[in-house]
Amino acid sequence: MPKPRSQQISLSDTPYYHLCSRTVRKAFLCGVDKETGVSYEHRRSWIEKRIFQLSQVFSIDICAHAVMHNHLHLVLHVDVEQVKNWTTQVVITRWHKLFKGTILTRKYLQKQALSQFELATVKEFAMAYKQRLMDISWFMRALNEPIARQANKEDNCTGHFWEGRFKSQALLDEGALLSCMAYVDLNPVRSGIAPTPEQSDFTSIQLRIKAAIKGKQPSVLLPFTGNEQQDKASGISFNLKDYLTLVDETGRVLTKDKRGAICAKTTKILSRLHISDESWLKLTTNFEGIFTGAVGTAEHLCEFSGHVGLKRTHGIANAQACLNSA
Repeated sequence: MPKPRSQQISLSDTPYYHLCSRTVRKAFLCGVDKETGVSYEHRRSWIEKRIFQLSQVFSIDICAHAVMHNHLHLVLHVDVEQVKNWTTQVVITRWHKLFKGTILTRKYLQKQALSQFELATVKEFAMAYKQRLMDISWFMRALNEPIARQANKEDNCTGHFWEGRFKSQALLDEGALLSCMAYVDLNPVRSGIAPTPEQSDFTSIQLRIKAAIKGKQPSVLLPFTGNEQQDKASGISFNLKDYLTLVDETGRVLTKDKRGAICAKTTKILSRLHISDESWLKLTTNFEGIFTGAVGTAEHLCEFSGHVGLKRTHGIANAQACLNSA
């Protein structure tokens, strides 16, 4: 039986989450249907454009994404601190970029005269909107529903396009976050859609590589701040060059015509994450198979379970084997 969201998400433990949405009725999110020869490749741009649009409205950053044939992977960062500085005006303006709001909120933005009672009501709406704008479930709702309507209209059909629930995994520490990001970034390579990470269209890794060549980082993705800037308010406290090395070398090992071991430079990076070479390869090839719920070291998993009210801590053995392995 699926766990309620309250037992899967705890912002006091971590702002990072891995999400996966899958289609139903053999629907194609993108790619080419071999039986009919119909191409759905254009749908990749639909969903990537929508993801980045939402990240500009919600207080949620994109760490990694990959659009596959029948499913979508996302690694998200919820920026709780940013929301604290939002005024009523900012919150309602953001909300109206996606939803109609109410008659009172529309009047408020149009600077029409409102009574004290109406102003108090608007502030109540703003408080509710503020919570929703850092809510992962609302983010996925705003992502999946328009895509489903657009795809159903194109397919000339009705009914469900996505599975009823998206999968959610809390990423409790740096090892869990980086191994999950690498797993997502290497999805197209592992599935044979692309030969290399830089050729993986509509993925975060391609955007990061293209920007890195110019000495920059993509504005639409949560940046790497480097190990020396761990106190920076928003960003992944890891070196971008090290991460790209991790993904590149791991991708070479995963590719069938490039057998080999992870290079010595990568081994040094993994040792800082306390992850062995063998465990790293397991995580980046079968992340969702190894962990079905929250991901982190055994200590972090126990703390998370206590905070969300779980009587049993799942995944302890795999955490000890993979994330406490070096």
